[in-house]
Amino acid sequence: MKKLTKLLFTVFLFIACINPVSALGDISVTKDNGVYHIILKGERIKKKIKFVVSEDLITNREAHIRGRSGLTINAGYFDPNNAKTISYIVTDRMISGDPMFNSSLLANPYFRKNMNKILNRSEFRVMECGNKREYAIVSHKSEVPFGCATETSAQGGPLILPELRLEEEGFIVKNDKGEVIRESSKVLHKTARTIIGIKGTDECHILIITDENPMDLYEVQKLCKELKLDRAMAFDGGSSTSLNYKDIEVISTEDSDTGRMLKSFMILQ
Repeated sequence: MKKLTKLLFTVFLFIACINPVSALGDISVTKDNGVYHIILKGERIKKKIKFVVSEDLITNREAHIRGRSGLTINAGYFDPNNAKTISYIVTDRMISGDPMFNSSLLANPYFRKNMNKILNRSEFRVMECGNKREYAIVSHKSEVPFGCATETSAQGGPLILPELRLEEEGFIVKNDKGEVIRESSKVLHKTARTIIGIKGTDECHILIITDENPMDLYEVQKLCKELKLDRAMAFDGGSSTSLNYKDIEVISTEDSDTGRMLKSFMILQ
């Protein structure tokens, strides 16, 4: 009886001492030269990833607390004037964010002219394929492979690896002379960035590029190649770039101590 009591106490003590975040799976977070590099490894952690949309604009910190999340970053693009999404978001296999319901997007002459490019921007998917889950970074209109279903996804853009798709996704416009006459999301300028990528079949990589070392997307592409990522894309960046993980908090705007008000997020449940 004493041996059994001692064994039960030992088991209880072991469980009580486990770090709660360890239940999320294999997470590695490092910082070098102003860039947080987050690596999510393994099959188990794929089940924990979820993209969510807030009805109203909230900060990354609020999303982190409301979702009881282990790790939270900002995701898709949105219109700060009407709090509507500009990116498709899928939560629990249902479309939770649809840019076609954004009246400002449809009313803008430039957006209307380039609607096909904007609606087909790159997105990050977590798909259930049989008894496994797979990552994908593809254009929004790409078909889901046979036997798979998209559990959760977030659109952003542009694609960074294997190639930059600035014009194809409507982030820059050039005239007949090849000169850039329109630029969106400061893709050609140095700013903070939120980047997500895939390496192999089991690794999701997130780069939170802070104001300590702002980059344009050509510099981001170079960094992604150095990290040997297979595919990579951008989420909303600049003042939207946000991260909450344990005691780490990244706020990229000087307008608020709690961060910019945002629309969609990636959380680890």
